[in-house]
Formats: sequence, structure tokens, C-alpha cells
Amino acid sequence: MKFRNIAVALFVSCVAALMSGCTVKYSFSGASIPLDAKTVSVPYFPNNAPMVAPSLSATLTEQLQDKFARQTKLQLVDVGGDLAFEGEITNYTSTPSSVTAAEVAAMNRLTITVKVKFTNIFEPQNNYNKSFSAFAEYDATSLLQDVQDGLITEICEQLVQDIFNAAVANW
Repeated sequence: MKFRNIAVALFVSCVAALMSGCTVKYSFSGASIPLDAKTVSVPYFPNNAPMVAPSLSATLTEQLQDKFARQTKLQLVDVGGDLAFEGEITNYTSTPSSVTAAEVAAMNRLTITVKVKFTNIFEPQNNYNKSFSAFAEYDATSLLQDVQDGLITEICEQLVQDIFNAAVANW
């Protein structure tokens, strides 16, 4: 009986010691954000691609800001956030993606590439500087100007999800 009490006390002590060094970070969005982080900065992403769509920069920037506002408790600040993004749109191209037997484009693909630098002041091992690319296809009989607003929204949603996941999902 005495040995059992000692074993239980030793076990409880070990578990308590292990637990004291642990911190838990959780979120309903799947985000893993440092407990001390309070702010995020997402400044305007300029469009430096050779081909430019007028609404692209604003759409991407606003969607990334909205993602953090809706899915985290971080306060959005102009610059110097605990989690900070900066970047630029580096590519915006439309290319044929499938061809008919008559060697005519059946579908076109709009591709957008964004270069992003992410800084996490509390967990610098999670910092990154990389490019993200996403695309959507559209019928080749449609003019890009007629469908680009919807495609930009769709592609930016995927880019924002990828950027968000790379920054705070830690999967």
C-alpha cells in the first residue's frame, strides 16, 4: 500500500511538471496563434505584374484583412503588427488550358501569383517569404474583361486561404 501511494504521488508529480511547461493555443478556425499576439498588419498589396487588373490589389488586400478579422481575435493595425504581412502581386496571366481537335483554345486559365513576406514576432520559426499561386478556368469564348471580376474574387479566396494557412494553421 505504501509503495502504491509513492508511485501515484510520483506519477502525479511528473504529469504536473510536464503540464506546467505546456501552453495551449486553439481556435475554431484551426488557427494556431501565439497567446501573446494581439495585432495583425496587412498593408496594401501593390500589383506589379506585367498585366494589371484594376480591382485585383484591393480585392486581395481586403480579403486577407477580412479573413483575419473574421477568424481570429487579432486587432487589425496599419503597420507593425505582432503578425505582419507585406507583399506584392507578381503575376496575372491568362493562357489557354485546353485545346480542341481543331487546335483552338476551349478553356483559358487565369493565374495570379503573389509574393508574401510573413513575420511572427513571437514565433520567428514560422516566418516565411514565398510565392503563392492560384488559378481559375473560364470558357475561351468569353472575353477576360467580361469574367475577370468573378475570377479574381474566386482566385483571391484561394490565395488568402493558402496565405492564412501558411501563417497560422501550422498543419
